[in-house]
Amino acid sequence: MREVAIISGSPSLSSRSDRVLKYLGELLEREHFTIKHISIREIPSDDLFQGNYDSPSVQQVAKTLNEASGVIVGSPVYKAAYSGVLKSLFDILPQDILQHKPVLPLMTGGSPSHMLALEYTMKPLLATLKGQTLKGIYMLDCQIDKQKYNPIVDEDIWNRTKKQLSYFIEILKKQEATTVITDL
Repeated sequence: MREVAIISGSPSLSSRSDRVLKYLGELLEREHFTIKHISIREIPSDDLFQGNYDSPSVQQVAKTLNEASGVIVGSPVYKAAYSGVLKSLFDILPQDILQHKPVLPLMTGGSPSHMLALEYTMKPLLATLKGQTLKGIYMLDCQIDKQKYNPIVDEDIWNRTKKQLSYFIEILKKQEATTVITDL
């Protein structure tokens, strides 16, 4: 199973975090992974607001996450945390939806002062859902140019992103090799 689910928690149509997530998906496709993008904007707001965990859209998200080998979750920083709509989605998914899955968290923000949002908000949320959370990536808005093919324009953050993505791929390949051995 070489499928990666990428969740964008940005409610904005022109989101930096969403653009970076799409680019990471393209890089993973080059490594022969199947990518399933999930955007919070595609889930009916009534389902999120009313906690409709059994709605078809939420059930499809759960199915996609269950079938994925790994997950990348991204969100812009809002009030020193991930987006509220992303939290609303995770609140209505099964409690262990990320169990045994490597999860690469990514956050974008306008200021370095929000860098700890990754450590103090996103990672604890993913751990609660039983995800095997990697170090993660925090990017400043000024390090991203949505108009470029590779939207990550800062060399240092690009190198850190490549390193985290390589580590994520390595874990997925090890899981796949273990699964093949177990299935024999």
